Amino acid sequence: MIIRPHYLNLLKIYRDVSLVKILAGIRRCGKSTILEMLREDLLKSGIPEDHIISMRYTSEDFDDGMTDKEMYNGIKEYITSEGRYYLLLDEVQEVYGWEKAVNSLLENANTDIYVTGSNSKLMSSEISTYLSGRYVSIPVYTLSFSEYLEFKKNDSQSLKELLNEYLRFGGFPIVALGNFDERSAYQIVEGIYNSVITNDITKRHNIMNFDLFNRVVKFIIENVGKTFSANAIAKFLKSEGRSLSVEAVYNYLNWLEKAFIIYRCQRYDLQGKSVLKTQEKFYLADTSLKYCIMGFNPKSIAAMLENIVYFELRRRGYNVYIGKNETKEIDFVAVQRDERIYVQVCRNLPEESDREITNLLEIKDHYPKYIVTLDELATGNINGVKIVHLADFLLSNSY
Repeated sequence: MIIRPHYLNLLKIYRDVSLVKILAGIRRCGKSTILEMLREDLLKSGIPEDHIISMRYTSEDFDDGMTDKEMYNGIKEYITSEGRYYLLLDEVQEVYGWEKAVNSLLENANTDIYVTGSNSKLMSSEISTYLSGRYVSIPVYTLSFSEYLEFKKNDSQSLKELLNEYLRFGGFPIVALGNFDERSAYQIVEGIYNSVITNDITKRHNIMNFDLFNRVVKFIIENVGKTFSANAIAKFLKSEGRSLSVEAVYNYLNWLEKAFIIYRCQRYDLQGKSVLKTQEKFYLADTSLKYCIMGFNPKSIAAMLENIVYFELRRRGYNVYIGKNETKEIDFVAVQRDERIYVQVCRNLPEESDREITNLLEIKDHYPKYIVTLDELATGNINGVKIVHLADFLLSNSY
């Protein structure tokens, strides 16, 4: 088991705090392993083994259609003595009304509770009724590049080769742990994608026209990193002779987001200092999701670089927006409390254009400004704008 210290440290901060710790992210991104890491850490810190209760609700040990009461009673059976019990509850969304059981355990027993899940039932809007103000949400993403290097530390490839592999194969831990060729890696990711689509979306929302749904998903995947609207998708489908209402498109986008396949990035008006509701972008939970469906295409690297930088900023706790500065666009404005950074992403710095730099220089404040590129020769500092290679940006300790 390869430790992911970022998550372990976060969980340590919240240990013994009277809040339910909710780890949520796409299937197979490593949530169950993080619970195993936590269990090992609790044992090391002297917690008796019989005071750590681990339950996995996708296993054959549990009946389909388990109720919250059955879940509650099943856990209470193990709470047999004095002292605090640590509950590690994996994939709780399989239990209808799990939040009621968890809330009762929080109130009626001496417990410290950690749960994981991979769909909307762990989104704040759906759990706030029972756990209002009594939970902390910890998003779990696929591997960062630094985590990927940790998984590959016995690999003889150079840093550059490993970065290229990370760009192509993505960061699902199961892929990083193996030594797969491209075809096998994409087959594994396609299997993950299909299980999310089937279990978390089409079954749950009873989607009848699977072909049409798939076409919408394909459109979104083809347009990662581009601004588009539900309206644009409906018009595009119409041009193909298919009919789908704008409302249905909104639903599809919503369900994909709640299954953690896509993440919405809103626009931020730097002049008016407000979040805009139109022309959002969407990014994929992992770059490999695009390639397993569309095949790898070197031309799509530029958009996927954006995808990687977006998630690196999210992992580091930033709220990330697309910046709008009058008519100019900044790829990312990343905000964390009173800190802020501006980031432009490009595969190579175009020799005949200073657009990337000019757009940043027109922002008249003193927050750090970066251009992140794959161009190995184009590093340095131009009038305060730092030009950094993607690998250096991803591995930097701070910005």
